[in-house]
Amino acid sequence: MTNEASGYIVRYGSTRLIGEFTSKGLAELPRNAAVIIKSDRGHEWGEVLSPATERVKSFMKDTSTAGRIIRMVTDDDYRQRDQNRHEERNEFLGCQELVNEHKLQMQLVDVEHLFGGERVVFYYLAEKRVDFRELVKALARKYRSRIEMRQIGVRDEAKLLADYGDCGKTVCCGTHLTEMPPVSMKMAKLQKTSLDPNKLSGRCGRLKCCLRYEYETYKSYKKELPPVGSTIITSQGEAKVTNQEILSECVQVIYPDMKRTIVHKKDILEVIKKKRGENPARQ
Repeated sequence: MTNEASGYIVRYGSTRLIGEFTSKGLAELPRNAAVIIKSDRGHEWGEVLSPATERVKSFMKDTSTAGRIIRMVTDDDYRQRDQNRHEERNEFLGCQELVNEHKLQMQLVDVEHLFGGERVVFYYLAEKRVDFRELVKALARKYRSRIEMRQIGVRDEAKLLADYGDCGKTVCCGTHLTEMPPVSMKMAKLQKTSLDPNKLSGRCGRLKCCLRYEYETYKSYKKELPPVGSTIITSQGEAKVTNQEILSECVQVIYPDMKRTIVHKKDILEVIKKKRGENPARQ
């Protein structure tokens, strides 16, 4: 045991929230240790990711302390968690009945019963704003707990419910992603992936987040290559660029005698760019 306060990065909650939590009076906590924490929502189950070093905190947008670590989990805590999960199933069915009774235009997605029982969070999808004040009152009376209704999007739904992606690994939104980055078809085109929406879509039905991972690398490499249509000079003479092989840092070219080959950027002696309305410029 130690009396000094230590900081740890902890993942907690159904939506995989991440924050810094202080620990006082506990021995050094290992990675992946299951702990009971006190957050601004209440007592929750958490997983230690790493010590809160300055380097680790430099990657986090919110560097404020999210709460404190109460203790390592016990056998009783595991039994309590199992009981909470059983209650979540009943709370989901009970809420669904009330949604139907009040004829609300919303789709219930998931329910989160905090470990300490301080509140129950219901996650739902809705196309329009929903007046759920009467629903919340009915739920509070039924479960005698603080009720929170949280509207989410389809990406958040995948974060809550999805398991594995097409790659065979656990979906990124359910593991390391803390926010959903914008993804566009432009990224897919640059990486020359299939433009079939069925192959580009993740479990959420939107473009896969992983299309963004290498996008900046592709952009950087692309700038170093002569554009398609430009003329280059190689040791074999003048040739026209017909395509780019971005990751291999090569271009496909065709020579005047119709010979086609692949040339690495280091073998390009000169680039002749022709701008509209100007004479060819040599680089």
